[in-house]
Amino acid sequence: MTLSPERAPTTAGVRRLTRTLYASAFCDEFVLLYPVYALLFSDTGLSVWQMSSLFALWSLTGVLLEVPSGAWADAFSRRLLLVLGPLLTAAGFALWVLVPSYGAFALGFVLWGAGGALGSGALEALVYDELDRAGAADRYARVMGRARAIGIAATMAAMGLAGPVFAWGGYDAVGAASVLVCLAGAAVATRFPEHRTPPSEGDRWTASLRAGLAEARTDRSVRGALLLVPAVTAVWGALDEYTPLLAHDTGVAQETVPWLLLVIWAGATAGSLLAGPAERLGTTGFAALLAGSALALAVGAAAGTPPALLLVALAFGGFQLATVLADARLQRRIDDTGRATLTSIAGLGTELGTLATYGAYAAAASVTGHGTAFAWAAVPYLLTALLLAAAARTTAGAARARP
Repeated sequence: MTLSPERAPTTAGVRRLTRTLYASAFCDEFVLLYPVYALLFSDTGLSVWQMSSLFALWSLTGVLLEVPSGAWADAFSRRLLLVLGPLLTAAGFALWVLVPSYGAFALGFVLWGAGGALGSGALEALVYDELDRAGAADRYARVMGRARAIGIAATMAAMGLAGPVFAWGGYDAVGAASVLVCLAGAAVATRFPEHRTPPSEGDRWTASLRAGLAEARTDRSVRGALLLVPAVTAVWGALDEYTPLLAHDTGVAQETVPWLLLVIWAGATAGSLLAGPAERLGTTGFAALLAGSALALAVGAAAGTPPALLLVALAFGGFQLATVLADARLQRRIDDTGRATLTSIAGLGTELGTLATYGAYAAAASVTGHGTAFAWAAVPYLLTALLLAAAARTTAGAARARP
């Protein structure tokens, strides 16, 4: 890892960075359209096939732009991309409400996917570099864990507020509130400090992309950390879309489902907040965290009862914690110049893994039910934990064998 030549530990600088990050995380997730946009599509007359094609277009946009956007962030200004992302998303949401139609929804999803891709990689790289410059790189996991916890809390708050706002003003009110919060997110992003000097004008963004890929090829530790991020993040990131169905299959009434989801996401929030103390976990401890979370997921989902969802909440907390720690491990191992590029490559792996999980889950749930499908989703985590434990033993054996 290349450290910034300037190191000026300043509490004020770290405070400004973290406050801006937390406000940005809240604005990114406090979107009142989230709980109702599927209803908007249905009320406009879209079929299930058309809605599925929109979701696929959204994911495809993120996949195509994930890595190039990381290279842009390394070649130009990361803060600029963090400002542009919410503006694109705001434009997409405005289209949905002003001219609701399949074409407008499709263009809106492209804009939303592009906005998300611009921030992916750029945010993590900017936060790590600024903390490193201030001599506080060891706080990265704690800071990002808190930011993720704030994002989850904002999502839950949006779910709670969307109903009353929708009852008052319909889709127009919910859409206007969503556009405004995106604009607020762009304004907040202008407050991010950025002391990094981009490469010279002669270096194109493709040079940043090649440099990042070269680092991944030549450095085994970087390659391992790069693969660990999607291995930890992809599966449970897809499962969260199906948690309402898992909760409903426990036999509770529909009005009880949101309360059970609140329990599950409270577990994820707790996992984010534990990121700071848990950063001391070694590879063996990380493997144990994954294995324990996987077992909790399998047992809790297979039981099929409301109390057993506490185990699912525990599992989501463990997976959220592992996600933050895997990102922190990657940031510690990569060079400053290609940080956003490699973080975006990890994000691309996560996107592809999530798409694969959607397909695998659909195949399993259609045959076995949601509880069993969730239980089967624990298998990749157990395999990852076994590989990490084996790698830790190999490393320990090699260390003992050295003179």
